[in-house]
Amino acid sequence: MNDTLLPATRRTQFAGPAGIIDAFVDAPHENVHGPTRGIAIVAHPHPLEGGNAQHKIPLALARLFQRHGWLAVRPNFRGAGASEGAHDTGIGETDDLLAVIEALRRDHPDAALALAGFSFGAFVQSRVARRLLDAGQTPACTVLVGLPSGAATTGRVYDTPAVAPDALVIHGEEDPIAPLANVMAWARPQHLPVVVLPGANHFLTGYLNPFTAIVERHLAGLAPL
Repeated sequence: MNDTLLPATRRTQFAGPAGIIDAFVDAPHENVHGPTRGIAIVAHPHPLEGGNAQHKIPLALARLFQRHGWLAVRPNFRGAGASEGAHDTGIGETDDLLAVIEALRRDHPDAALALAGFSFGAFVQSRVARRLLDAGQTPACTVLVGLPSGAATTGRVYDTPAVAPDALVIHGEEDPIAPLANVMAWARPQHLPVVVLPGANHFLTGYLNPFTAIVERHLAGLAPL
């Protein structure tokens, strides 16, 4: 998909610890009946590798949440889009997403919260989820795609925390960047299922349809909020 804003999308800014956080806000589809189900924060891949909020996988995630009645918010990490600040290996980015969540909760105090992310964005969301869980604030939904854990082939090392037992984790079998063996080693002590797409690479090339079908079924099966 290109960078053209779709009709239900608007661009906004949040105040963050390192300055402005640039974000896209995707409103729920008009044909969804009833109130908004909640707020979904969707995080993108590594900004130093060209990742931003317009990447195909976070965009697909946002569209799925929209379809199921969620207000989807796609922040740009530090240095991506119009967001200020320098890349901070996931530490400052965690604080940034928590700042976005805090701002949204002021406007939507009773809204349920969903966290979703791809690649580096999944790593940051695992940290956000952990911070919320430790504060007694369990997200209603967590979706982590292409999650790095341990040593990635890029040379970066990820200390990925445990997440809630109902998290949906999706990974490509042939991921050359975030090896499947690493995410299985991370999930094993948690007894956390991992959905593996046989033959898929890190960017799920050629697997976008089965990927979206998996997330679609997951969102459709969420208990009423």
